[in-house]
Parts: sequence; C-alpha cells; structure tokens
Amino acid sequence: MLAFFYDFLPVLLFFLAFKYYGIYTATIVGIVATAVQALASLLFTRKFDRKVWITFMVFVLFGGMTLYFHNPIFVKWKPTIVFWIFGAILLVTQWLGKTPLMQRMLSGAFQEKMTIPTVAWRRLNLAWALFFVLLGVINLLIAYRFDDSVWVNFKLYGITGLLLLFSVFQTIFLMKYLRSE
Repeated sequence: MLAFFYDFLPVLLFFLAFKYYGIYTATIVGIVATAVQALASLLFTRKFDRKVWITFMVFVLFGGMTLYFHNPIFVKWKPTIVFWIFGAILLVTQWLGKTPLMQRMLSGAFQEKMTIPTVAWRRLNLAWALFFVLLGVINLLIAYRFDDSVWVNFKLYGITGLLLLFSVFQTIFLMKYLRSE
C-alpha cells in the first residue's frame, strides 16, 4: 500500500496544484514531485529504479516544453510517452529475452505460493504491454478532445482506476496457478 501511495503522490500533487493554480503551476509541482520521488528512491533503496527515473526524465522534458512554449499539450503527452516506453520495454523482453520482464519483476512475490508456467508469464507480459499502449492512446484521445480539466481528472481518476482494474484482472488470471496447501 505504501508503494502505491509513493507512486501516486506526484499525480495527486499535480491534480491539487491544477485545481487551485492551473496547468502551469501543476506542471512545476509535477516536475518537483517526481524529482523528489526519484531522489528518495535512490537514497532510501540505494537502487536506480528505472520506472521512477523514466517518469522523471519524461516529465522534465515534456513539462519543460509545456513551460517554455506555454502550451499544455506537451505535459498531456507525458503519460502517453511513459506508457509507450513501458509497453515497448515489455514487448522487447517478450520477444528478445529469455525471461519476460513481468516474470523477472514478480516471480519472487509469487514463488512460494504459485507455480506459474512460462507461457502464462508471457501472456501476462504481453497483456501489460498492450494495456500500456492502449492507455497511451486513450490518454491522447482525452488530451485532444477535451479541455485541461477533463484531462487532469482522467489522469487522476481514469488512469488510476484503469490500472487498478487491470491489476485485479491480472491477479484473477494468476489465481489459477495458486498451489493448494
């Protein structure tokens, strides 16, 4: 639960800053929040969390362009770019690596209670890759068809809800591999 809050905090701060001060202040808050998140990740875990650093670098680039050009479309592209990078990484490990990334990330958590075959790990990996690509497309549709307020609400509630719902479905998919004791 703490990890979810940690990942969710920059989104929440962005949302609150937008509600009270607008998209440009929210962009600054988002950049600062992801910078703090990236540094905290490095300091507390003593590891380089690629997911956090990719998010930070993309936010700095696209948030910076939003501020420089005074155009919010760049920051609206940020979630899509991050989702597509994650999707691409998952697809690369799907086809080029021996072990799909989802298996490397999650096998330790399920090792004692589940026996998950390689084909299931590959399905899970592919499902997440395609889901991230789809989330990126949906984000762009919302960004271009609706105003800033709708997009920010979608970013907070829609993306978070879709991620949680998809996680539940993937957990249900994995439950059939639960070992009976």
